[in-house]
Amino acid sequence: MKISAKRKLIRYLDNLDQPLKFNPFVFSRTFILWAFLGIVGGVISGLYWMILELLTHGLAFFSGWLVIPTMAICGLLAGLIIHFIGDPGEIHLIVNNIRFNKGKLDPRNNPSMILSSLLCVASGGSLGPEAPLVQVTGSTGTWLGKLLRLKGEELRSLSIAGMASGFTALFGAPLGGSLFSLEILHHRYSTKYYRALIPAFVASCFSYIIFALIIHLGLGPVWDLPAYEMNTKFDFAYAVLFGVVATGAGWLFIYITKLLKTVFEKFNVPIYFKTLIGGIVLGVIAFYYPLTRYFGHHSINDLLTNSFTMEFLFVILVLKIIAIAVTVTSGWRGGFIIPLFFVGTSLGIIIHLLFPFTDLSLAVVACMAAINVCVTRTPMSTTILLATLTGFTYFIPILFASLTGYFLAPKIPFINSQMD
Repeated sequence: MKISAKRKLIRYLDNLDQPLKFNPFVFSRTFILWAFLGIVGGVISGLYWMILELLTHGLAFFSGWLVIPTMAICGLLAGLIIHFIGDPGEIHLIVNNIRFNKGKLDPRNNPSMILSSLLCVASGGSLGPEAPLVQVTGSTGTWLGKLLRLKGEELRSLSIAGMASGFTALFGAPLGGSLFSLEILHHRYSTKYYRALIPAFVASCFSYIIFALIIHLGLGPVWDLPAYEMNTKFDFAYAVLFGVVATGAGWLFIYITKLLKTVFEKFNVPIYFKTLIGGIVLGVIAFYYPLTRYFGHHSINDLLTNSFTMEFLFVILVLKIIAIAVTVTSGWRGGFIIPLFFVGTSLGIIIHLLFPFTDLSLAVVACMAAINVCVTRTPMSTTILLATLTGFTYFIPILFASLTGYFLAPKIPFINSQMD
């Protein structure tokens, strides 16, 4: 027998003499790290939401014509915060840093993002708190990763897990929030950062628990859609048709936003002048049509439970698209996902009023899905989010509408940093 073979035999026999060693659990210290990040994200989200609720109730006192100076002053203050403390950027910057800056989100931008977004969202801007929460919790993941000297994909995964914890806390959908944090990063390849999937799942679950304990939010459907029963296979075709119409609304929103962005860029003035102008415009719109004020979290139920005329809903639809575009382009801070859901709800009700034989719930949820996917390119997570938020138990029609919005979306994404 050769010497090398003898050595292998001796090594095998030696291994057999050793007692068996095994770990009965899959999780390790990395699991504890992801869980801890989720707990921190849930606490941050809970505190942010409580402060936002208090500030919103305080500023809601200024109604009627007072809404115009109120939103103008809040816009000016938000602009001054951004000007003197620092520009926290928007969702474009978050995606860009995750993809091209080794997954690093700068925590130094958090004070500016928190203060400016609280003023913008609470005063009635047409942007929600999802983007600020994603920025703050994602940068917390970056800070924690640097503290533990993580690098490369481990650091990027922790940042993505932090983003997922913030998004999940607000929407109450751990699976949808986790997938959204991955899909939002690329317009075509949603699994490009698949290594972050399990960290995002774990952080999302723990964030969901903590946020629910603090706020009691996200424990069931948020929006009261009428009960839906699939009576015919043609409902899938209806979902696609509704998706086509909603995608057209998505194109309109993108076009108006790019047009207004060009207009605001021509003003070579500090950002607080732009946020002041934006506040005045938003205040005027909210004065004449109060339903367009705020980001739509509660207003969606108002649309569903009240009987509005088709003409009124059409005006609300157009003005809300303009309000979101003005909010985005004038320097106000926040996220546009829930406002887009509001637009989709308005469009779905209009379709139902035009064609009463169509199911209201199917029209609304299909329009919500298609317009959001057209803008954000997140078909999987949007489908899961809407199924959770609306209690719409038939999963497949939402997916059909989401894919319609995805494949009919503009070639160049609205979030430019999603490109290769």
